[in-house]
Amino acid sequence: MIVALGSNLPGDYPDVPTLLEAALEAFPAHGLTVLARSSWWRSAAWPDPAQPAYTNGVVLVETALSVRQTLLQLHRIEAAFGRRRAEPNAPRTLDLDLIAHGRAVVEEGGVTVPHPRAHERRFVMGPLAQVAPDWRHPTVNRRAGDLANTAQVGRDAAPVPCGVAQ
Repeated sequence: MIVALGSNLPGDYPDVPTLLEAALEAFPAHGLTVLARSSWWRSAAWPDPAQPAYTNGVVLVETALSVRQTLLQLHRIEAAFGRRRAEPNAPRTLDLDLIAHGRAVVEEGGVTVPHPRAHERRFVMGPLAQVAPDWRHPTVNRRAGDLANTAQVGRDAAPVPCGVAQ
């Protein structure tokens, strides 16, 4: 399973990377075991670059949960970190997106897996290419490494040098 993490508001934490690290620490208590993770990436907010910049990353996760159960747990983690779903693309403390759940292709009751726009976003495909460059998207049938190079949204996304505060 692939989960993308993102934030552009630190909430109760000193900075966004600290919040994201704390969110990762919460995964096991929700039935989500992190197997691998990317570095943190930074990019301008999209679609409104006037908002605070985002820090993003991707984790590979193992779980026995179904797609719906996984989404429920991801939403619970978001809520615990102060996520409020007021308006689309608003600044947020934590955004957890289920990018893929194995090779499952699901579109029912408001749930779409794989994530319908992830392959267009460099701030998702770039981090994913770090941890699974040969992962193949279940519906567009292209590798993460290739998608990272052709993604048009968030073209400025780049890894954050280790030790750089944001």
